[in-house]
Amino acid sequence: MNMLPDIETLEPTAEGGSHPLFADVPSSVEFNKLRKRLLRLTRQAIEDFAMVEPGQRWLVALSGGKDSYGLLALLLDLKWRGLLPVELLACNLDQGQPNFPKHILPDYLNANGIAHRIEYQDTYSVVTDKLPQGSTYCSLCSRLRRGHLYRIAREEGCSALVLGHHREDILETFFMNLFHGGRLAAMPPKLLNDEGDVMVLRPLSYCAEIDLEKFAAAMRFPIIPCDLCGSQEGLQRNAMKAMLEDIEKRMPGRKDTMIRALSNTRPSHLLDRKLFDFAALNQTLITGQDASDDI
Repeated sequence: MNMLPDIETLEPTAEGGSHPLFADVPSSVEFNKLRKRLLRLTRQAIEDFAMVEPGQRWLVALSGGKDSYGLLALLLDLKWRGLLPVELLACNLDQGQPNFPKHILPDYLNANGIAHRIEYQDTYSVVTDKLPQGSTYCSLCSRLRRGHLYRIAREEGCSALVLGHHREDILETFFMNLFHGGRLAAMPPKLLNDEGDVMVLRPLSYCAEIDLEKFAAAMRFPIIPCDLCGSQEGLQRNAMKAMLEDIEKRMPGRKDTMIRALSNTRPSHLLDRKLFDFAALNQTLITGQDASDDI
């Protein structure tokens, strides 16, 4: 049951029809449908996983890629419509990558009147010094980046760090854990950090990557490619992405089915003895109690 007003009927609370970010977007029916779909799915994830407590301040991580731009735009749009009662602070962590265009994000954020913080930390040198050439940098790079973002969230009085991971990121992580980690685990939409003082939120958990790609193109975001991780071939995640794309091509709609499956688990039909007391079934058989979860 939705507790929030409907996007279709709610008027923006600020003057004007939309946030300034949307001033020059296409007026086509196709774009309007795309925008509303992304807003609906983002809002659904926020509500499903109880992400919002009114009056909070969120630190929105902005890398310069399509997903983080889309995340920021959708959150600002929801806030403009009165559907997101939190304060938003965009944050870019400049990690010292060679030839990183330092002016693009500040120029974009300033031009659109978006509150932000740009932080410089040379994690690039740390990663390249510690790992041999040709290694997969993503894991170490991510840990270093996350640590700095937690610190910045604390410094800025933010209770949540908001990330732009989408449907495909979650599914790829699930299959990486399944094939390489030997566990059933994905990327949670809501997670408390180890210190217990910053919540990690992923409001795009239901959003499809292809929709975010189309949205980014229509919005003309000034995309900044990642030359550290994106240039490396043979990553396990790329293999998972290719597998999922092949499945979706052969059986359209499977990605949505997989996402639904992650919220519809049945511990009694798995093999994890920590989640289900299989030994208790012996007592059930002896006493003749009804087993309600028949195969």
